[in-house]
Amino acid sequence: MTPEEKFLFDLNGYLVIKNVLTPQELSELNSIADEKCAGNSTFRTGRVSHWGPPYQALIDHPTVLPYLLTLIDSKFRLDHDYCIFMSQGDPSQNLHGGEGHEGDHWYRYRDGQMLNGLCVVTFFLAPAGPGDGGFVCVPGTHKSHFVNAIPRDIMRQERDAPYVVQPIVEAGDALFFTEALVHGTRGWTATHQRRALLYKYSPGYSAWSNKYYSLDEFESLTDQQKRILAPPSVGSRPEVVQTA
Repeated sequence: MTPEEKFLFDLNGYLVIKNVLTPQELSELNSIADEKCAGNSTFRTGRVSHWGPPYQALIDHPTVLPYLLTLIDSKFRLDHDYCIFMSQGDPSQNLHGGEGHEGDHWYRYRDGQMLNGLCVVTFFLAPAGPGDGGFVCVPGTHKSHFVNAIPRDIMRQERDAPYVVQPIVEAGDALFFTEALVHGTRGWTATHQRRALLYKYSPGYSAWSNKYYSLDEFESLTDQQKRILAPPSVGSRPEVVQTA
């Protein structure tokens, strides 16, 4: 991560990472998604990492790996994953999250290092332009002591507020955010389908989901992916490393 990226993440609680997916990766991922959603314009399901090698490769995508190592730690694990596909007119979902929410939503800065609990990498298979909807958040709330002061109608997205923002992304971008950030989904207004893949990571000792991954359900996992998919533990947990 560059010094500017570290500044922006510490400031906002999220970071847009540009051009993570190549045109070939996008084509492969979207082709599989076309088959899986089978014409359903609104579609949400878990364990998209089971959708074959292109989706399995996202577990430790080399462009995203440095962010996971820097913002979580070298023993992080994949906790769970799913997709959100939306069509025009699909409604908003409540804002949620915030420091301390559900126990594993936290952000700390200590001795020059940023530390996080549950974090999310969202891979975008389609763009989200100005006003399209999709992911929204309240920047800086990962550090706020007054999250409970946000009015309930704002949390329910019944009223707009200037401090709720929708990051603009292109197909192939990724967005990294901490679950300590207040965030949610705004109703989709674009004519094209929203396609977002959410891979959620935890420190190696932590779990949000009570359903762990079974290595038998994947094809030809690398040793690194096996480490990332391992259930939570502390003692003798192997480190994840950045490869060339």
